[in-house]
Amino acid sequence: MKEPPEESIKSVQYDLFTQFLSNNKNDVSNMVEVWESIPKYFFTPRQISKLRTEGGLAEPYKWNFSYNDSPCTVKIQPALIEQENGKYKAFFPSVTEELVEEALKKIFTDQQFGIHNPQKTESWVRFTLGMIQKELKNRGRSRDKKQIKHAIEVMSSCVITLYKEEKEIWKGSLLQDLVSVNRHDYLADTNSQHIARLPIFISHSVNKLEYRQFNYERLMSCNEQLTRWIYKQLINRFKQANLMNTYHFMYSKVYRDSGLLQQKTEDKNRQKVRSSLTELIDRGVIANFTEDIRKEGRKIVDVKYTVSPTTNFVSEQKAANKRCKDGKTKALSVGIQIDS
Repeated sequence: MKEPPEESIKSVQYDLFTQFLSNNKNDVSNMVEVWESIPKYFFTPRQISKLRTEGGLAEPYKWNFSYNDSPCTVKIQPALIEQENGKYKAFFPSVTEELVEEALKKIFTDQQFGIHNPQKTESWVRFTLGMIQKELKNRGRSRDKKQIKHAIEVMSSCVITLYKEEKEIWKGSLLQDLVSVNRHDYLADTNSQHIARLPIFISHSVNKLEYRQFNYERLMSCNEQLTRWIYKQLINRFKQANLMNTYHFMYSKVYRDSGLLQQKTEDKNRQKVRSSLTELIDRGVIANFTEDIRKEGRKIVDVKYTVSPTTNFVSEQKAANKRCKDGKTKALSVGIQIDS
């Protein structure tokens, strides 16, 4: 277990990470594409119940996906959390953990609560359960402190193993080396500060400026997990958005890479995609979308979705592009090498 730094470390890379190009910096955050591409939060309560044994335990769960056309696999070992009866119960990370992670990444962009060590490629975030509760409430995603405490325990205790082309490339938890700053009443006092190390993917992205500004307020306003997943895809892939071009993606990719299409029938899965795209219209991300249904005989084998951006989304993507360019210029001007 690594020890957190006792004081802040001066880092140009972290300074750049916390500086946004926006009129309202409270409503923007950073996104790391490689980390977001790993499906981690696709479990539903019903699915988790089915994965548990009668004793409440569960084996690790594997999901195949792709990143940059490379076959990948994620294996999620559930957190075993002691219950009031003294027995342990298995929990997989789900929607509350997803929202808590987004809140913590936003808190990390505040230099009062974030520490980044560029030499060790380590990023740490200080927080209280009350801070997370306030952040989620402000974004319309309220959770009580008991739910947040549980989510932090799941995030720090589950183990994620990532494989690329069948080779293990990373193993760790969603929150690593979690400690209570004042060393007492671990996760019991909601006002005590805690500190945790963020996954290496995020630390590396800070060092190499491989992150992207996005509208965090809009993301958190989305009701459906799939809506948020598609929105993140658009942010990372539709970088040159303008009112004269469109972006398309296939249903098969959403099914394979999101882990979020687990309805009883394919028709219901396609309805879920359509519902998420409709929500993106309501949230001001896309202006409209079309569906090109691909068939073999009478059977639907795939669907091509084509989306048109809104003026707001175009403006946000242009701001993200400029911030990325300006950041790299500043880094190079002080001698920081940012090649991957």
